[in-house]
Amino acid sequence: MKLVVGLGNPGVKYRQTRHNIGYLILSEFVSRYPNCSPKSKFHGDFVDIRDKNGETVFLLCPTTYMNQSGLSVLEAIRFYKIPFENVLVVCDDLNLPFTKLRFRSEGSSGGQKGLADILRVLSTEKISRLRFGIGEPPARMDAADYVLMNFSESERPELLIALKISADAVQYWIDYGIVDAMNKYNGKS
Repeated sequence: MKLVVGLGNPGVKYRQTRHNIGYLILSEFVSRYPNCSPKSKFHGDFVDIRDKNGETVFLLCPTTYMNQSGLSVLEAIRFYKIPFENVLVVCDDLNLPFTKLRFRSEGSSGGQKGLADILRVLSTEKISRLRFGIGEPPARMDAADYVLMNFSESERPELLIALKISADAVQYWIDYGIVDAMNKYNGKS
């Protein structure tokens, strides 16, 4: 069993914001599996699928708001007894250029509040993550304001392509694991 967590904030007002890239990537990923509809479970939107090998993969988008994502993830991990090495968190990253991808097998949150809460609640930094670059805020703009901005119209075409590539990257992690995913996708835009 594997668990993929897409980070974001619930509600229409946040739907297309930079901070919700985890939700957007998992939405693209789920669209490839017909007849999957999310259930409300573990303080989030929850879907279970079967991969090409018949293995169960759970997809979770916490609806607890970004800064409290750990509770949702902990409940799912405990319920299904999922080992930490079978968990992938998908989130935004201010420090990466727009649409740049980076897998990591462990480490700090890099300032990403949802990931920080997950690492704190689970008491480990050994959680794989796929970071999606949203670029740095313009000069003098507060980072908190920037991550809650919608993507611009000029960014939309590149974003749509990047969402498909990111969903491919999630599938690759499911099929081949973190080391191969890092080798194939790190640095890709």
